[in-house]
Amino acid sequence: MPDETLRRQLYDSFKNRAMIYHTLFEELSREVGAEKAEQIMARAIYQRGAEKGKQKYARFGPDNLAGLKEAFVGGLPDEGRMFQPEILRDDADGLDIKFGGCPLREAWQEADLPDELVATLCRIAARVDNGTFEAAGFEFTADTWQPGSEGCCYLHIRPGKH
Repeated sequence: MPDETLRRQLYDSFKNRAMIYHTLFEELSREVGAEKAEQIMARAIYQRGAEKGKQKYARFGPDNLAGLKEAFVGGLPDEGRMFQPEILRDDADGLDIKFGGCPLREAWQEADLPDELVATLCRIAARVDNGTFEAAGFEFTADTWQPGSEGCCYLHIRPGKH
C-alpha cells in the first residue's frame, strides 16, 4: 500500500476518534448533563492513558526526561507531522512540548463545532496525556487549546518523586 494511502487512513482514523468523542459527549450530556459527561469521559480517557504510560514510558520515570522525549516525540504519528511538536524546554528539570497541530481539534473545527465545545473536547481528550505521563512516574500538566490561541496543547513534564 502506498505511503500516501496509509497516511490518509491514519489521519482519517484520528478524525473518526475525534467524532466518536464528540458523539459520546453529546449522548452523555443528554443523560447526565455536560459537567458530569466531561467528568466521566475524562476519567475513562485518563485510565487509557495510564495503561499506555505503564506499558510504554514507565521505564523512563521518574526522571529520565531525555529518554522520555526520545520515545514520546520520536513515536509521534507520521514522523511528528501530525502534531508538529516544538520542544520549548529540554533539560533535567523539565520537558515542555508545544503542539502546532492536533487532528482531533482539526476534526472538530472542520465539523463546525462551536469553539467552546471544541475547547471542552480538547480538555477531555488531553486527559490521555495526564494518565500517560503520571502513570509513567512523571509530574504533568497541560495547557489545552482555547479559542483564539495558536497551535494546540502545551505539555509540561517534570521529574516525578523518587
